[in-house]
Amino acid sequence: MKHVGRCGATLALALVSVTGAAEAQTWPDKPVRIIVPLTAGSATDVMARTVAQRLTEQLGQPFIVENKPGAAGTIGVGTVARAKPDGYTILVQSSSYTITPITYPNTPYDTLRDLAGVTPLALLPQALVVSPAKGIATMQDLIALAKAKPGTLNYGSAGIGTANQLNAERFRVGAGIDAVHVPFKGTPEVVSELLGGRIDYFFCPINVCLPLINEKRVVALGMGSGRRSAALPNLPTTVELGVPESDYNFWVGMFVPAKTPRDIVAKLHQETAKALGAKAVQDSMAKLGAEAMLMRPEEFDDYIRKEIVTNAALVKAAGITAQ
Repeated sequence: MKHVGRCGATLALALVSVTGAAEAQTWPDKPVRIIVPLTAGSATDVMARTVAQRLTEQLGQPFIVENKPGAAGTIGVGTVARAKPDGYTILVQSSSYTITPITYPNTPYDTLRDLAGVTPLALLPQALVVSPAKGIATMQDLIALAKAKPGTLNYGSAGIGTANQLNAERFRVGAGIDAVHVPFKGTPEVVSELLGGRIDYFFCPINVCLPLINEKRVVALGMGSGRRSAALPNLPTTVELGVPESDYNFWVGMFVPAKTPRDIVAKLHQETAKALGAKAVQDSMAKLGAEAMLMRPEEFDDYIRKEIVTNAALVKAAGITAQ
């Protein structure tokens, strides 16, 4: 009886494998939804649309981007976590994906259990920017002003636990300043308030702020990433400018419901890697100031697990809590 049981289990696994392979051969045979849990125009949204257009061309089915912002991305992520695991609902999210499990512990999904990584798409550096109307010319000026008037300056973010806030908190702690966090639904709203003078500073995704920097509508004080950006090679990082451990890597990645057949995940990874290698996509990424970042699905899952642990320590040190 035990022998029959083992044979039955082996046969069942073989059937699952064959079924998964068959599904991957026909996938996709209808439109695919890509959920972006941030507002249209955000860095994550732009990257998702760039890749979606290429996947549409490669696979002959529409890859349609749908924005579901709110609650630091948990609304959109939850939509994908609850979706049918058939490859027709995909998540593209920023690195805040590894922060929300810590700042929003009561989310109706489990990041590690309910979703699986496909691949990171790119690193998107962030620049520390201010409005010219503030009269702040350098990072040292900003720090001096914050120290002269503790608790009076504010900074914006695309939501609690987002990459903007984590970068700003690393900067705040490293610089030893006191500033008030003002969260918004997305990056475009923060930029609007920054330009209007109601937000003092912002760690802005480079694709959003680069045109504003070139048009002198904002002043760039430093790069918030671990290294300088090719788009702004003469702009030092905040670490180079004297604020230790103020860097933060803002990445954008692709995920699917955890039970999605592995053959479909493998095909999606392969096609996404192909899309990222296309010259048109690489040219678009260069305009965004994005840097290529590609991992196999299992590597990305491991990266996510490790980053959650690292971010838990950062969130605790910065005292970040959901509001």
